[in-house]
Amino acid sequence: MYDIIVIGAGPAGLTAAVYGLRAGKSVLILEKGAFGGQVTFSPKIENYPGMTQVSGNELADKMVEQALFQGADVEVEEVYEIRNGDGFKTVVTDMGEHTAKTVIIATGAQHRRLGVEGEERFIGEGISFCAVCDGAFYAGKEVAVIGGGNSALQEALSLSEICKKVTVVQNLGFLTGEQRLADLVEKKENIEVILSHTVERVLGDTEFEGIVIKGENGERELKLDGMFVAIGLSPATSQFAGVTALDKWGYIVADESCTTDTEGVFVAGDCRTKSIRQISTAASDGAIAALAAVKYIESK
Repeated sequence: MYDIIVIGAGPAGLTAAVYGLRAGKSVLILEKGAFGGQVTFSPKIENYPGMTQVSGNELADKMVEQALFQGADVEVEEVYEIRNGDGFKTVVTDMGEHTAKTVIIATGAQHRRLGVEGEERFIGEGISFCAVCDGAFYAGKEVAVIGGGNSALQEALSLSEICKKVTVVQNLGFLTGEQRLADLVEKKENIEVILSHTVERVLGDTEFEGIVIKGENGERELKLDGMFVAIGLSPATSQFAGVTALDKWGYIVADESCTTDTEGVFVAGDCRTKSIRQISTAASDGAIAALAAVKYIESK
């Protein structure tokens, strides 16, 4: 039996593993796919403390190396559910079962994709999901923001401060974000809003060149330097609905303590209810969740 099982090997999960191990606890990391999580889609990161510039893959590799150096066990397995036992948890995967005194869920959240031709090819190379993360790379350039909700409007306003032009493309005939944000967008001279249009495909063979959008009058091309997709996040938490509370969007309900409503189950990173989702806040969650798990174990 392990002291801590960490589900997910993104920045939150890997940080949690390191903190758990340094507290003298045994830790198993379970990851179903790529180690590093969403960070691996970023070709260049300049806002992570201590790193002037680093690729997402390089940062992920360093985090994995650190966890392994500290003594973490790692298994590539998909988690199906968590079962509550008498003083322990059983984590059921596609390869079997593992038991632990505590579990830290750090499965993250995925940015929703448009699902159009050429999109996957240019993620991280012209297509981004975070203005705070990648906006600086498009200073003085022309970009599009896809979406019309609060997140999209906030992205557009942020980008308008540094970009030459920002085009907001919304599939509905109106913006769904708060009126206050919509009014601010309307006042910005370098923001154009195109309503009732959908993205049909991405332009470019080896480099991102723009997009084709479609409305009731047909298709048109937008030549762009970059595109920010802001149509929401999808947390990877459905398999945990039976063990801890989820909000209406599927996020695990927890505050800054990273403690869930189930004794011995903690949560860290983008899969929990929170307002800011960044690499640094995910790492912070990982540390908090691990120390909470350690305190829980030592109290028994």
